[in-house]
Amino acid sequence: MSLNPVVESVTARIIERSKVSRRRYLALMERNRAKGVLRPKLACGNLAHAIAASSPDKPELMRPTGTNIGVITTYNDMLSAHQPYGRYPEQIKLFAREVGATAQVAGGAPAMCDGVTQGQEGMELSLFSRDVIAMSTAVGLSHGMFEGVALLGICDKIVPGLLMGALRFGHLPAMLIPAGPMPSGLPNKEKQRIRQLYVQGKVGQDELMEAENASYHSAGTCTFYGTANTNQMMVEIMGLMMPDSAFINPNTKLRQAMTRSGIHRLAEIGLNGEDVRPLAQCVDEKAIVNAAVGLLATGGSTNHSIHLPAIARAAGILIDWEDISRLSSVVPLITRVYPSGSEDVNAFNRVGGMPTVIAELTRAGMLHKDILTVSRGGFADYARRASLEGDEIVYSHAKPSTDTDILRDVSSPFRPDGGMRLMTGNLGRAIYKSSAIAAEHLTVEAPARVFQDQHDVITAYQNGELERDVVVVVRFQGPEANGMPELHKLTPTLGVLQDRGFKVALLTDGRMSGASGKVPAAIHVGPEAQVGGPIARVRDGDMIRVCAVTGQIEVLVDAAEWDSRKPIAPPPPALGTGRELFALMRSVHDPAEAGGSAMLAQMDRVIEAVGDDIH
Repeated sequence: MSLNPVVESVTARIIERSKVSRRRYLALMERNRAKGVLRPKLACGNLAHAIAASSPDKPELMRPTGTNIGVITTYNDMLSAHQPYGRYPEQIKLFAREVGATAQVAGGAPAMCDGVTQGQEGMELSLFSRDVIAMSTAVGLSHGMFEGVALLGICDKIVPGLLMGALRFGHLPAMLIPAGPMPSGLPNKEKQRIRQLYVQGKVGQDELMEAENASYHSAGTCTFYGTANTNQMMVEIMGLMMPDSAFINPNTKLRQAMTRSGIHRLAEIGLNGEDVRPLAQCVDEKAIVNAAVGLLATGGSTNHSIHLPAIARAAGILIDWEDISRLSSVVPLITRVYPSGSEDVNAFNRVGGMPTVIAELTRAGMLHKDILTVSRGGFADYARRASLEGDEIVYSHAKPSTDTDILRDVSSPFRPDGGMRLMTGNLGRAIYKSSAIAAEHLTVEAPARVFQDQHDVITAYQNGELERDVVVVVRFQGPEANGMPELHKLTPTLGVLQDRGFKVALLTDGRMSGASGKVPAAIHVGPEAQVGGPIARVRDGDMIRVCAVTGQIEVLVDAAEWDSRKPIAPPPPALGTGRELFALMRSVHDPAEAGGSAMLAQMDRVIEAVGDDIH
């Protein structure tokens, strides 16, 4: 089928908007290739430092025509998703030697867990960590020792950060090497039920801890379809990992075989390989649109309405929420994975997984088929299912879903749209994910209760102050205020109120977790309160309308009175838990719609000052 006209027009809009920035980006990547630091250009002393501890690979590393793979790892053994990466570097070195290549760990980057920091002070460092990861990636690759890059990362800010850093070395071919989701434990719906019972005082902490341990129980990503697993989907649908590699469980023969196959292929597409495929050429406007389509078709995390613009900007591509909202109007929702459904990503993978999704969306004309991927056969390879025959991976054509309660074809979707839209009104611009919201909750009109701290919302609930129809407004949670923490801790509390029959919605300039589901939420509101955005003028008792049907976020106050109000002054900056170290990043942050990145904001200013005189 030919490309859907809306997908085509949105792509054209992005290409036109990005014309100058993309041209400058590609010119800079060509400068990196022609004049930048590469292994053959290193002086003897430089090279000796780099290979001093690299026996038995020294002879190969001294050969300028070989391929040396730089590994950027985000391993730690506190984060379950990244614990499997501990043994990957040694395995990667062995796999590289099998095809006459070498590999070195170029550097490490931090990998914080939003599950550990959720509702805690450390969550205010979460979005900042994405810039730190990008810069750490750049530091590792700055040594100029590599002809290809293996990125080891899975979770929330980690994959976007790795891609943002690697894209500034886009003259190098790169591939994400996933580790996979943990096997299924306690069903996510049951975990959610027990959390709500705990909020109501109907079960104690022991029962809650038992449920949490049964849900998060082993190595691998969490099994719900939150930001981490959405990352894996997006990287696969962009063609930046081996086909059908996103959702294979850790510590299985197929997972190790996929890592081996990925390293062999990376050696082929490396700068000295037979099929060179630089990352800058793989991540173009069409690949970014494919990522957005995948996000919408699978009901992925709203965090990617921030991450996708940031990844795109690192490649000189400009995408905004209107683009995502336009795509959402035509991209059908064909999966229901928790929190949008009852089953987890392991069930999704069993019934067809990414190959079936990609095959369905391609047939419907929703995806660009002509993108450059890391796989030899191009994008068509990603509509194939992987299996093992002996020690070798074999691929077969994707089959239709075996469970239409989880995954459907495009002719009978769960929804005709992607369920993520731009919200506008006199409160600014926001993102709303409706794919997990029941129809009767899509419009909420109720009095506001205003908070400046998520913990105060919990206290108000415990004091019985929220037992009514209410729009909970949590402000001063944007990038410039406190780093834009996730407010997922509020989900059980607001869910209890909704279950009691109240009309409830959340309005915030902060973020919600990719695991958040059934409670209506207009999030990432901008301009944020910290810079005097309209949300800073809301008062307790103001009637607010949050309507996903019409795309409205409106305060229903007399226009003259509203215009006369002054924004509430920001609270003093929070200190402790290292938050003071990130004051500089708060002071130069971009809005959420542009990606919410201090690093990219400053980078763009420098590039604009230089203009087209890249060389």
